[in-house]
Amino acid sequence: MPATPEARARTRAFARVIGPFLVIVPGIVALRAADAGTILSGFFENEALVWVTGALLLFGGLLIIALHQYWYSPAAVLISLFGWFLALRGTALLIAPTLIEHAAFASLRFTLLVQTGFGVLVLIGLLLSYTGWITRPRGAP
Repeated sequence: MPATPEARARTRAFARVIGPFLVIVPGIVALRAADAGTILSGFFENEALVWVTGALLLFGGLLIIALHQYWYSPAAVLISLFGWFLALRGTALLIAPTLIEHAAFASLRFTLLVQTGFGVLVLIGLLLSYTGWITRPRGAP
């Protein structure tokens, strides 16, 4: 089933926001991997910050899920999956912050793997940025 013009416009709008976000934030995380232990320690020391972050992740994920349940193209699939990932990650952070904390600190032993994972997120961000900002919508002059 082909996507409607509204679905394509919505995917393009989400790609314009999520794409640059995934280029900038994971890119900085990958570059600052050596500082991750200090950053994580400071983050998990403040229970209110952990809770608010979990709530915001859940909210952002639910917003994407509610407004973008399209699966017609690679960019649309990535946006929809991103919404589900945020919602699940936020829920996990609210329900089991210590589990997330232990996993985060365990990942510090695998810096190259973590940098590779964040590098993949940067590539996804580049694809979404291209989709949102560079490609012309279907039927556009």
